[in-house]
Amino acid sequence: MKEHIRKAIEAPVNPNIPDIKPGDSVVVEVIIKEADKERMQEFKGTVIKTRGSGNNASFTVRRIASHGIGVERSFLLRSPRIAKVSITRRSKVRRSKLYYMRALTGKKARLKEKRSVE
Repeated sequence: MKEHIRKAIEAPVNPNIPDIKPGDSVVVEVIIKEADKERMQEFKGTVIKTRGSGNNASFTVRRIASHGIGVERSFLLRSPRIAKVSITRRSKVRRSKLYYMRALTGKKARLKEKRSVE
């Protein structure tokens, strides 16, 4: 595809999304539309993967819901429906896709916090 066409159809970067990496604990605030009302919904969890670039870029967040059931949700990085993403904690991980977290429960599912030197 020609470069000028790609730029014309590309969505603008969402300024409310910081640089996200796998292992980050995040709170994603999503705008949900129900009938004629809009409301904010929070989704707290750990980023287990990021993928793509441009319009296709996305990240997947995993959290443990009630009764130990894991819930994963994917978000587009350039989506206007994402109101805000805040990083609550950065963890030390050694791989880019944390699929092994799906099999872990309890204390084994913890990630070591990355300490920043300031």
